[in-house]
Amino acid sequence: MIQFSSTYRSEEKEIMDDLTFHGPEMEQLLVDLSKVNRFLGGNRITLNGLGYLMKERMGKPTTSIVDVGCGDGETLRRCYFWGKRNNYEFNLMGLDANIHIIKEAEERSEGIKNINFKAVNVLDEKEPIPKHDIAVFSLFLHHFPEKEIEQILSRVWAQCSTGIIINDLHRSVWAFNLFRIFSAFFVKTKTARHDGLVSVARGFRRHELEKLASGLEGSHRIKWKWAFRYQWIIKK
Repeated sequence: MIQFSSTYRSEEKEIMDDLTFHGPEMEQLLVDLSKVNRFLGGNRITLNGLGYLMKERMGKPTTSIVDVGCGDGETLRRCYFWGKRNNYEFNLMGLDANIHIIKEAEERSEGIKNINFKAVNVLDEKEPIPKHDIAVFSLFLHHFPEKEIEQILSRVWAQCSTGIIINDLHRSVWAFNLFRIFSAFFVKTKTARHDGLVSVARGFRRHELEKLASGLEGSHRIKWKWAFRYQWIIKK
């Protein structure tokens, strides 16, 4: 039974946190996650943040974007097509600690220009973060406790020239119950149903994000977005 608290972030692990997770269950889980993002508008939040930060890059010929915890690369593919529609030239790099997911991302992104993937554990100080203009964290930071979030953001910030876009979950009983209902009809895998509920329980209240922001450099903007998400933008 997955425990939910409005007061505290859950410490329960997701099945996807196992870096050896692979095979047909992983492949279908990634399809389920894409479906949830599409139906509940999650990608729009990231693209909205990208539009906000691109105002800082007017006149720049190219922009490098790193997606930290990229999963199957869907966010980067959405960024690529958004860039094409808006006449931006992007160099896209996805980072994920699970080599099996990286291989899946490469397959699903085949034929897309200027998109690459690399297996990197961002908590490992020995593994370098590539220099970039904009970093994206989409449904990634909730996997970690606060100390590790601070460590990850500090490492990425040091290699970033323009800003960071964070798109993550609002920990709310309404969101918890909404996902339970949604997943009963539209999510195929038990893993995705389990991990989705754990993700909400590990999500954030606004004051928790504000506390994290207070210890970091940059200019911070935190906004609530439908469906039960927070958009947190950190600008140089």
